[in-house]
Amino acid sequence: MSTPVFLNLGILAHVDAGKTSLTERLLYDAGVIDEVGSVDAGSTRTDSLALERRRGITIRSAVVSFALGDRTVNLIDTPGHPDFIAEVERVLGVLDGAVLVVSAVEGVQAQTRVLLRTLRRLRIPTLLFVNKIDRSGARHGALLDEIARRLSPAVVPMGAPRRLGTRDAVYAPFDPAEPAFTARLSEVLAEHDDALLAAYVDEDPRRLAPDRLRAALAAQTARALVHPVFFGSAITGAGTEQLAAGIREFLPTAGGAPDGPPAGTVFKIERGPGGEKAAYVRMRLGTVSVRDTLRYGRDGQREAKVTGVAVFEHGAAIRREAVTAGQIGLLTGLGDVRIGDAVGAPGRVADPVPHFPPPSLETVVAPVRAADRAALHVALSQLAEQDPLINLRRDELRQEIHVSLYGEVQKEVIQATLAEEFGIEVVCHATTTLHVERLTGVGEAAEFKGRDDNPFLATVGLRVEPAPDGAGVTFRLGVELGSMPYAFFRAVEDTVRETLAQGPHGWPVPDCVVTMTHSGYAPRQSHAHAIFDKSMSSTGADFRLLTPLVLMTALRRARTVVHEPLHRFRIEAPEATTGVLLPVLARLDAVPHTTANSGDLVVIEGDIPAARVHDLEQRLPTLTSGEGLLEAAFHRHRPVRGPAPERPRTDANPLNRKEYLLRTVRRVPGGG
Repeated sequence: MSTPVFLNLGILAHVDAGKTSLTERLLYDAGVIDEVGSVDAGSTRTDSLALERRRGITIRSAVVSFALGDRTVNLIDTPGHPDFIAEVERVLGVLDGAVLVVSAVEGVQAQTRVLLRTLRRLRIPTLLFVNKIDRSGARHGALLDEIARRLSPAVVPMGAPRRLGTRDAVYAPFDPAEPAFTARLSEVLAEHDDALLAAYVDEDPRRLAPDRLRAALAAQTARALVHPVFFGSAITGAGTEQLAAGIREFLPTAGGAPDGPPAGTVFKIERGPGGEKAAYVRMRLGTVSVRDTLRYGRDGQREAKVTGVAVFEHGAAIRREAVTAGQIGLLTGLGDVRIGDAVGAPGRVADPVPHFPPPSLETVVAPVRAADRAALHVALSQLAEQDPLINLRRDELRQEIHVSLYGEVQKEVIQATLAEEFGIEVVCHATTTLHVERLTGVGEAAEFKGRDDNPFLATVGLRVEPAPDGAGVTFRLGVELGSMPYAFFRAVEDTVRETLAQGPHGWPVPDCVVTMTHSGYAPRQSHAHAIFDKSMSSTGADFRLLTPLVLMTALRRARTVVHEPLHRFRIEAPEATTGVLLPVLARLDAVPHTTANSGDLVVIEGDIPAARVHDLEQRLPTLTSGEGLLEAAFHRHRPVRGPAPERPRTDANPLNRKEYLLRTVRRVPGGG
């Protein structure tokens, strides 16, 4: 009996390029569905949410499967709208290959460039499928030039469309021995193959035989060096058979031995009708069976019994006894599992690395009915399980919940989801830009047990120092580990990380080194009859409540400067609009770095505050008669010009010592 072969395939694209329609067509061609669903009619297999079907966009990634020759393809349909880039983020780490869809009409769009750049950086083998060749305005030669210029020159057209722009459009593959095709293929492949380069220079036909070139193309595609390009129409089915053949020929299958200890990654979480969690796991090694006791988590320290396993077969999730290496499985029973968790022994699968920047926007979500306040927090917490980049921040003083965002569409979707799935009507406040605080120096502070007005049975001393951008938060011990129970050190470290979510100005402090310089505690006190005396013994609460006071004092002494997010932008527009665009960019506080002409187009690149990107998006069509293209993505932070904006604080961090002590001392055992 042959070993099953799996391919985990991602379908990615800019919104409206037709990736969900392509998914439907591939399922239809494979016999999984009887008719091709329509995005407009809301009848597609992968857009299962009512909201997705009504809006005609993919919001959450979905997994379906089909047979392709001797292999089972787990196909993952991903959102195309940039507001839902977090869904794409999680899928990238589980892919063996990808198909990037480009519209033959709209061409290379902003998200298309972001996606291929990321796929190439991660060395994910990728085919290009130019969709919509049946639409009026579809292009071929000019579009290939655009792909080579804006995406990558390492592309190889595998055929050409005929009767372009009509309902009768078809795709004709090139003859492998056709001289023009062989020449183009040899030229591209020779860039990464010295032997082929020598044969190409010598014009040696024996060493440039079609079979050899085809094998070299497969090898370089598998290394993400070259990208075969197919043309077609997901709606009519033109070219999709050839694309499926290309997927089988050029994209590598999943590796990993099914024997030995299991290892995998959780990339998606759903909740069933009864609220139970189902974790989507890409298995890298080993096998997980029903009733196995499984270790999981970032550190592999959590453990639970698997109560159910499902795998994807013939378009659906089917209950099975086990999921093995190379497959994607649905596991139930892991009650507190989170996206990004490793399954199996820690260290066998690399930690997930972020590929896209975190959200730079935030809004306040408030219930229309005050009675829904508690239910709203529960609902948003469940949404945050499915999308960890929906960072929740509760402001207890103002009874507000802050949610981080990528854009306005995401805000509208959250609002609609809360109403439709949870029955909670909410209002979303105006979107604000998320800033950060960066340290300008070193600061120290300490509070000693039994001294001054410290009401806590704890000694905590902390020193804060700046770290390089992107380094994150590092916590170090400058005291002996044995100087007090480990649980108290852990309470200090956990509280330090929580407190850094809001610096002196209320914004996160993302990059710094915090060293614990002083420690002390009151050992457990018991009377003769062995009853624990809380009033004379330190508890974790003493350290959790004292640490914010010490850390905020140290941060103020070190001084922080508020930084705003800056996006790198690229505008392509008619050259005649340059004189109109530049003054508008100046008014939006954008700084152009380069302005270059490309034919009858002008290309302007520079930086713009994240808070002004939406304004630019709204104004660009009018300024350029609808012909301008804008790409914008987070680039870096810069110090805010003028007065630093204050972010409302929660009661987790002290505004001043007196107010903080009045609020907290009553909660401490033995507090006055």
